[in-house]
Amino acid sequence: MLPTPKKFKIVAASAEGDYPLSAFDHALLKAGIGNVNLLRISSILPPGAVQDQDMLIPPGSLVPTAYAKIDCEQSGTLISAAVGIGFSKDTFGVIMEYSGKCGREQAEEQVKGMLKEAFANRDLKLQKTLVLGVEHRVQKAGACIAAVILWY
Repeated sequence: MLPTPKKFKIVAASAEGDYPLSAFDHALLKAGIGNVNLLRISSILPPGAVQDQDMLIPPGSLVPTAYAKIDCEQSGTLISAAVGIGFSKDTFGVIMEYSGKCGREQAEEQVKGMLKEAFANRDLKLQKTLVLGVEHRVQKAGACIAAVILWY
């Protein structure tokens, strides 16, 4: 059985590169998560998890992560990614992610709407949200990442 994460941080970054994958790698580095292995998870923030934006994660670690990403090679295209966490009182949180060919504000609004719907679907009261997005205007190959990192 895997342990339940006790901490989280929310990050977002964008970058340019010669290739889509190198742009994505550069965005990961700019977000501070480029030297770990992301394990994609679905949408639940464990009960009692505490935000720690300064947490240090050893290189090569397997890191539970909910994330949105996009890459694009179409010069001039505006791309974005956003993540958000919805919090309720005394229980778990819900994480939502979105990426697309749009601006940061539109991506963040999409995430806010999905959080409201997720809480309504669970019959939970949404107490507060934490949303972070990023946008990038592609030159050659661009990428955006927005992520909620969980850790122990």
